[in-house]
Amino acid sequence: MADGTPPPAPVGPASAVRPYLVTAGRVADAAAGPALPVETQVVATADGLDALGRLSFEQHDIVAACRLPQSLAELAARLRLHLNVVRVLAEDLRGEGRLAVYVPDAEATHDASVLRRVIDGLRAIPDSRGVPSDTD
Repeated sequence: MADGTPPPAPVGPASAVRPYLVTAGRVADAAAGPALPVETQVVATADGLDALGRLSFEQHDIVAACRLPQSLAELAARLRLHLNVVRVLAEDLRGEGRLAVYVPDAEATHDASVLRRVIDGLRAIPDSRGVPSDTD
C-alpha cells in the first residue's frame, strides 16, 4: 500500500456461489447507469460498520474489508469475488449508506501524464532480487 504496509491477504477460499445468485441476477452496467470504474475508491461508513451483524455474507465481507479505503479491483481480488458482483453490491451498500464511494475524475484517469507516472512508479518497484525494473 502507499504507506508502506503490505496489502491485506485474500480472505478465505474463493466463493463457490454463482455471481448470479449473489446479485439476484442484476448486472453492474444496468439501469443505474454505467458501471463504476475499477479504480473507484470505497470505504465503510460508520452506519455500515454498525450494521455488520445485519448484512448478508458478501455485504458483510465488503463493509468489513473497507475499514480503509480501497479500489473496487483491490476489494474484488481480496474477497475473491467477481468484479461485477462487487460493483453491484457496492452500489447497493452506497444506496443504503453503508459505503462511501469516490469515483475518480474521468479527465484525470485519461490523462497521459498520470498514466506515465503510474508506469514509472511500477517500474521503480524492485523485483524479487531487489532490482528496479528498467525494461521498456
